[in-house]
Amino acid sequence: MTSTTNPFSAQRAPELLGQTVIVIGGSAGIGLETARRARAEGAEVIITGRNPDRLEQAALEVGAQSTAAFDANDDASLERFFQDLLAPIDHVMVTAGGPRYGPMLEMDSAQVRDAISDHAVLALAVARSAAGKMRPGGTLLLMGGTGGRRIGHGLGIVSAATAALPPFTAALALELAPVRVNLIAAGFVDTPLSASLLADRLEERRNELREKLPIGRVVGPADVAALAVHIMSNTALTGATYDIDGGQQFVS
Repeated sequence: MTSTTNPFSAQRAPELLGQTVIVIGGSAGIGLETARRARAEGAEVIITGRNPDRLEQAALEVGAQSTAAFDANDDASLERFFQDLLAPIDHVMVTAGGPRYGPMLEMDSAQVRDAISDHAVLALAVARSAAGKMRPGGTLLLMGGTGGRRIGHGLGIVSAATAALPPFTAALALELAPVRVNLIAAGFVDTPLSASLLADRLEERRNELREKLPIGRVVGPADVAALAVHIMSNTALTGATYDIDGGQQFVS
């Protein structure tokens, strides 16, 4: 008697086996969860952040290969970090930084420049420093948002900054090829950063989203991490923006 192996019953191979993933801003929230997901998919993981103690704890949680504590916006420290890496790397995810809200007329020129350009400037600095260490087909993965696409009181300059990232990502993908460049645009994600920003309004916001979102629940870091790892593993994806907000932009 012969037996036929059902290919769907075979155990799935890890998607990032033998690859190295670096998460800039990987000590908490989306960055930490992406590091955890990448590690579960067989990758070696290196995480960076500004707080050494929090980095050490995060490394223990995910089984990171190593950590590096520095400010990603310090070009010299960023360049030195990549120069000191011994092995080729495959993927770099940048989660450091965040949107800046507030009335535009109350911002000085330096604040406006920073608000519009800080994500792009950081991405370019990472691209320049990492390019020589990355294997073809790897990806530089950036983080943006969907909330800033609408215009409204209190959003200020963030709408302009949000609009700049998709074409910036596409243009950088052409220049950095064969390394790929992609952008994840997230809505509200239930992270420690969200909790610190909303304080005692956090549960109210969660309940509001549970009622309004088409998916009937709040988006969490694990949702974004799953998308990030898919983008890393699918080598046909470059120059694109991937929304993940549970439909928030359509019901807000």
